[in-house]
This record gives sequence, structure tokens and C-alpha cells, in this order.
Amino acid sequence: MRELTEQILRWHSAGTRFAVASIIGVTGSAPRPVGAAMAVDEDGTVVGSISGGCVEGAVYELCREALATGTPQRETFGYSDSDAFAVGLTCGGVLEVFVHPVGSRDHDALLAALRAGGPVALVRDVGSGATLAVGPDWVSPPVAFGVEGRITAPGNMVADAHRSTSDFTSDQDVFRGADLGRIASYSASTGSADTELDRVSAPLAHIEGGPVACADRAVVARARAMLDLGATGVRVIGCDAEEVTVFVESSVPPPRMIVLGAIDFAAAVARIGAFLGYHVTVCDARPLFATSARFPEADEVVVDWPHRYLEGTQVDSRTVICVLTHDAKFDVPVLEVALRRRVAYVGAMGSRRTHRDRTARLLAAGLTESELSRLHSPIGLDLGGHTPEETAVAVAAEIVAARHGGSGRELRATDAAIHRPAPGEITCSGPAQPQWARGPVCGETQTSVALSRPVPTAPSHTMHFPGAVSRTGPA
Repeated sequence: MRELTEQILRWHSAGTRFAVASIIGVTGSAPRPVGAAMAVDEDGTVVGSISGGCVEGAVYELCREALATGTPQRETFGYSDSDAFAVGLTCGGVLEVFVHPVGSRDHDALLAALRAGGPVALVRDVGSGATLAVGPDWVSPPVAFGVEGRITAPGNMVADAHRSTSDFTSDQDVFRGADLGRIASYSASTGSADTELDRVSAPLAHIEGGPVACADRAVVARARAMLDLGATGVRVIGCDAEEVTVFVESSVPPPRMIVLGAIDFAAAVARIGAFLGYHVTVCDARPLFATSARFPEADEVVVDWPHRYLEGTQVDSRTVICVLTHDAKFDVPVLEVALRRRVAYVGAMGSRRTHRDRTARLLAAGLTESELSRLHSPIGLDLGGHTPEETAVAVAAEIVAARHGGSGRELRATDAAIHRPAPGEITCSGPAQPQWARGPVCGETQTSVALSRPVPTAPSHTMHFPGAVSRTGPA
């Protein structure tokens, strides 16, 4: 939904009612990924896209219905073999769509998520539409709706009679870090103070707006776990009558690509890394070569010894590291660090002879066979290219294959699905799930989870639906 931020904030400022339709599950081929969204206001104006045009008309009508009734909608769209003109996806995939009429109770959490400068998960109850924003160390809104003296999120803070505004951060009116354990929150049933936010979750059935609205501890914990992975998808949480199905939409900074070695091949790899949506850093110990002028596509250029820089910089499970120096005095120290860090990919450039020599040196330095098995060397897929640009394509192809579990073979030589589920993803669940799909009673499971990545946008145009004012979105 972050791609719709500008228009949603305008609607909010004008007091305009609107509904948001989000893809919460994908099976097979589909034009857009889980998390793609479109929104419709009360005048019929549309922004965004969920299918590139295949089912937009039908989803538009669902949004209008949701605005009229105030009731969330959940619908599945697929291709109809019996009627090729039926609403559906001619590409053969299946989309599960959640339509959320945004009410006043949802604005605080929605604004907190859209205005967050760092990682944030927007959590929505697909039954009630109740909404919660969860950051790495904050939650908004932090207490139940309907409780006297409630505290709301950025832009509309109301401090209860027992607290002063000095107890809140000046930049965002949300509970952060240590505050979560010490501030006074109120039980939905008694209104009494409690110093542990994790203990104030009242029974789900007793909370106005559902468990998402009250920052239920199970919901917050699962949302944070998904945020750590940069994952977006549906989860079923709770037990029996208190079970709740939520759609968690994670928004995280772009993954990092760290290119070590300021050579001509590095410029091409940096360029294609930026194209793939990575935040690209180029590092080299030689100031003569590590310059912004030589690497204009890089987000930052660092002059430092590669191993020292890698030891001190922040990486995560989405980070990719490309060692392009093919010089033992640089390669061995930095690979010792890289192969022991929790990253998605480590590749090293060099001939097969260089690789054999490098492997021997790394073993002598104490790396294990298991650690060495993570190394992609020589780097890249066998595409037969020679130029820096062709080499960069081979490197990028290997990174994409490693990220999604691809074989690197020609599609015509394989029988597997072209669009595989992302890591942790399960196919569309539909409005109802059998017990086997939900997991153990009083358990929790996930469905339709896809790793978060930048959602491509398309050029805008205006289209008219019957009864609509206008539609702005991709063709």
C-alpha cells in the first residue's frame, strides 16, 4: 500500500472516505505480487492496480460495495475455462483479494504505517478490517479502541488523564522501545493500569474492532516475526472462537548489495543491482579507484579495506555480497568475514585456478566445508558472456536464482511452474480454510506469504468505469 501513500494522505486530509483492495494470495501466474494494492474513494476515483487490468472492474465494484456497506470483502479471481470472457485472469493464475473500507478507527494505524521512516508492518483483520501498525520497537495504536482515555497514533494523539504528553516521543505519537514495558495501558474490561503491554490483551471476543485494534500480543509478535523476514501474507492466529485471520503487509528498506572491488566489472554489477532494487554500496581500499564519478549508479562508495568495512556494516538475510577483487590479499580476509555472516548470497570473481587457490587459503584460515559451501565461485551463471555488462547479467541471474530457488536452466527445458511461490509461501487459501490448512487447534499458521520486494509501478493513465468519476493507474 505504500505506493499509494501520496493519494491516501490527500484523501485523509480532505476527510474523503475510501476503500483499499490488496492482493493477499497468489497461485500460479499473476501480473502483480502479494501486497499490490488499488484504492477507490467515495467519488469513484481509482489509484493503483492489482492485476494490470484483468480484474480491476470487478474489484472496483467490490470497493464501491464495501464503501456502501462498511463491510470488508474477500474474493478470489481466476480464469474461467467455460467462459473466456468471464471476470478472471487470462494468464491462468488465481488472485485472492481483500477489500478494506477504511474507517475512522483505522486512520491512526494507517497513517503511522504510511509515515514510518523505517521498517513497518501494517496488520489488518480480514474479518473486521481493524488495523494495527507494528514497527521493530513500536506499536500504533497501543491500546484497545473504545477504552476511556485511549491513546491514538501520529497526527491525532490523545493523552489520557493519567499521563502527560512528555511521556511520548516528539516525532511520532506511538509507544517505542522501553516505553512498551513501562507506560500505563488500560485493560478493555476494567480500565485499570498495567505496566506490561504484553499482559493487557483482553480476550479477543471482548475487544471492540477485534484483536488487531487492541495490539494483541500474539498478533504483534507474529507481525514482528514477518517484518524481520520482510514478508507479506496471511496468518491465522489464536484458538477456536478467538481465532483471527490477519493480513500482514511488511514494508522494509531495499535489500543491500555490497560490491567489493572498484573494477570495471563492479560498475556494471552496481548498475544492474540498482535496476533490481538493491541499495548498492561499492567498497575498495584504493581511493584512486573508489570514486562516485566511476560508480554513479551506486548509492554509496566507501574507501576502506573490504574486510574491515564488512565487519562494521549492517547486513541481514536479504543482503548480497559480490567480491570482485580476485586478489588473494583482498579476497581471503573479506570472504572469511562474509561467509560467517547471515546474508543471502556471497559470490567471488575469478578463474577456476583462482578459485582453487582461494579455497585452499580459506580452509587454511579456518573456514569449514559448510561455510565454504555457501560461496558462489566463480561468480555468476554460465551465459557465455565476456563484457562487464554481460558478466553483470550472469551475476544478477545467479542472485535471482539463489533468491527464488531457480535452477538457472532454460524454461523450455523444465516442467516446473514458471512463477514459483516465494520462500515460505503457500498458495491461495480462499475465504475459508479447512482445519488441516490452519494447523493444530490453538495453533497458528501462515498462508500466502511472499517476501517483500519493491512493487513495480507503471505509467499512469485515466479510464472511466460506469458510474465512476475516473481511474488513474497502469494500463
